[in-house]
Parts: sequence; C-alpha cells; structure tokens
Amino acid sequence: MQDRNFSDQDAVLRKAEGYKKMGNLTHRIAVIADTHGLLRSEIKEILKGCEMILHGGDINSQKILDELNAIAPVYVVRGNNDKEWAEGLQTQIEATLFGLRVYMVHNKKQRKEDLSGVDLFIYGHSHKYEEKKENGVYCLNPGSCGPRRFRQPVTMAVLKIEEPDGNFKVEKIDLTENTPKQPILNVTEGNLKHTVEVIIREMKAGHKVESIAGHLGVEREFVEQVCRIYVTHPGVDAQGIMDKMEVSALFER
Repeated sequence: MQDRNFSDQDAVLRKAEGYKKMGNLTHRIAVIADTHGLLRSEIKEILKGCEMILHGGDINSQKILDELNAIAPVYVVRGNNDKEWAEGLQTQIEATLFGLRVYMVHNKKQRKEDLSGVDLFIYGHSHKYEEKKENGVYCLNPGSCGPRRFRQPVTMAVLKIEEPDGNFKVEKIDLTENTPKQPILNVTEGNLKHTVEVIIREMKAGHKVESIAGHLGVEREFVEQVCRIYVTHPGVDAQGIMDKMEVSALFER
C-alpha cells in the first residue's frame, strides 16, 4: 500500500523544518477517533498544539473533516459509519511520520494480516482506549472524543515523536478523568441485559425512544444509545451491545 495523505503534506514538512531550525526535534501528533459529528472545544484546543492529526475513522461528516483540516493536516481512514460522503477516503493507510512507520484502520478486525515493518498500529471503532504491544508492534486505540457512549471516558492521545529515529511516547488524554460517576436511573448490573433486550424489542415494534424510556423508567440518553448501536451494527444482539459498554464505567465496582 502506498503512503496516502489527504491533506497538505508540504505544509507538515515546512512546519517540521521550522522546528529543526529551532533545535526542537520532537513532534506532537494528535490521535483521535470516533468523533461521530462532534468536535469538542476542549479537543480543538489540544489539536491546535499539534502539527498533524491522525483520525481513526467514524468522522460522520465532511464538515468535521473540514474543521480538522483548518486546524492541522489530517491523515484519516473511513469508518463503518462514514457513509456516501466519505467514498473518497481510504479504509486503511500506511505512512512514515518523522521516522515512525504508522498503519491505521478503523476496525482492528479488518487490519491487514502482516504488520511486519509497522511501528505503530492505530485503530478505533470500539470507543474504548487501548494501549498495548503485540509481537513488537505498538497498538493504540485513542477511544472516542465524540458523543459520550453510556458512561465511557472521552479520550484521545498525543504522540511525541523524536526525529529522525522515530522514538515516541504516547500521552493519554481523558476529558472525563475527574468527572464523578453517576448511576443510570433504574439500571443495575443485575438487570442490564434484560433492560437492553426490552429496549431492542420495543424499538423493533416501532416504539419511539421517549416512549421506551418512559415505559422502563430509564434515562432517554441510555435508550437512545442502545438503539443507535443496534441500528449501526447490523446483527448485534443484547450481549453484543453490552460488550460495547464498559461495565466498570456504568457501575461502581
């Protein structure tokens, strides 16, 4: 696969040359995913301090991509929720950034089989922050910094790459780190699966979100998020939806 950049590569290189002249060989690269149509003001401020943005997919609209490009050059892959407007986007990208070989795809289950030669593998889709090393490859899911799903953290990452050797560090940024956990009205670990099953059944019967929430006595936002996952992930069942939640983020352990 060829390196592919959907923004102004020359602008990135010019900026890099500026840093070299100042004797600063450390580059800050923002890593985000799953914005789903929301670009938070706090995230924008962080992005403004970075030379480049890597987006792991599910952007949701050209408007969001345009906003990102106005801040810094963007590498982006198409996610499963990026519809007709995103037909021109690649589903996977390989690029060498200041000596660091990066491979990016939205869903890690759809990655290429051979990751030899890759230093950093970036993906999204799950909305769950993940950072680990597998078979010599550093794997990073920055989580979601778009609409908050259930009680999951709102996260992104910043890469600090040293040129020319490509050594790097990852800084995790959690906008919800100091947010107190609030229980979901009338939803417990014990009745979670049953509640999700009822929501799916009532949605399939044609009931509106407000009606389902009122019938169950649960938060409208919770019902809406369950319905959204069911619609955007064909074939998913109640257990599959629960797998996309972080139970520890929903309930105090």
